[in-house]
Amino acid sequence: MSPHDRLQAVRACYSAYESGDRSVVEQFLSDDFVFSAPPDVGIDRATYFERCWPNAKTIQAYEYKRLVEADAKREEGYGEPIIRVEGLTHRYANGVVALEGVDLTVRRGEFLAVLGQNGSGKTTLVKHFNGLLKPTEGTVRVGEDETREQGLRQLGQSVGYVFQNPDHQIFSDTVADEVAFGPKIRGMEEDEIKERVEEALVAVGLEGRGGEDPFGLTKGERQRVAVASVLSVRPEVLILDEPTTGLDYAEQRSMMDLVKSLNEAGSTIIVVTHTMWVVAEYAHRAAVVRNGKISLQGPVREVFAEEVELHDAALRPPHIVSLGNELGHPVLSVEEMLEVTEEKA
Repeated sequence: MSPHDRLQAVRACYSAYESGDRSVVEQFLSDDFVFSAPPDVGIDRATYFERCWPNAKTIQAYEYKRLVEADAKREEGYGEPIIRVEGLTHRYANGVVALEGVDLTVRRGEFLAVLGQNGSGKTTLVKHFNGLLKPTEGTVRVGEDETREQGLRQLGQSVGYVFQNPDHQIFSDTVADEVAFGPKIRGMEEDEIKERVEEALVAVGLEGRGGEDPFGLTKGERQRVAVASVLSVRPEVLILDEPTTGLDYAEQRSMMDLVKSLNEAGSTIIVVTHTMWVVAEYAHRAAVVRNGKISLQGPVREVFAEEVELHDAALRPPHIVSLGNELGHPVLSVEEMLEVTEEKA
């Protein structure tokens, strides 16, 4: 069977699982494929069989272990902590306690997703990272210093924030003027400003469009302008609040591919979202915020394996992840499912 045919078979199994057709899933396991995973990736053999479908009786390969090892190797490549949150509590002026006793560490080079339903406190949390909010109790450190000791301008040099709606951020008449605003207010020379604008526009795929009216662009393109306007300051950390809201699927993919490329180029990325497929396919780690507290945090694969806890936080992983969980081995995409299956001899 060709790789293309195998992928189609995996997709058919995925669709059957979504529709609740267990018989097709069992046929997938018994007739054409075996689910490959060793018994030494966190559970013993007996537990593996208890959690698998009854037909999945042959364990032959170690592809799944390689996925887990790749996750671990990537984590080893992170740098030192750049954001440290200890005992953070935030109480708004009206008395509402939005965060309580939050602990979180973000290391250089990470791609962290902050998850939670509306009103959970996730946006309140990340607004502490660039000084938009100050702790009521506890501490937030960016670099070596507490955010209380750093002004907004200093924090803005280290942590850039892209708002959910780019129209709440964009105000200039041209794309170039919008992207140049940050460097200008920091007193940079014209030559450096021009260099930074060109660099930022290239990074977001808008090179040559600096003279255009940003409000004449599509929503996805305006989102890229907003990202470029933050990148021109060259922050170490980039926070994006619901970056896929209001975008169609192609625009969502394009935006997240851009964010992925920025992370691969060295930026530390924090995405606030409840779009679970985005987290599964792009983020490295996840922190789940529920009722103002972090209820789960860790590598995405581990967090998405905890479906009961996710359900309690009003979150549901993508169906392909649930299928993998049913089989005892969380996979994060259809392509990963294909990697950890093999044809029977």
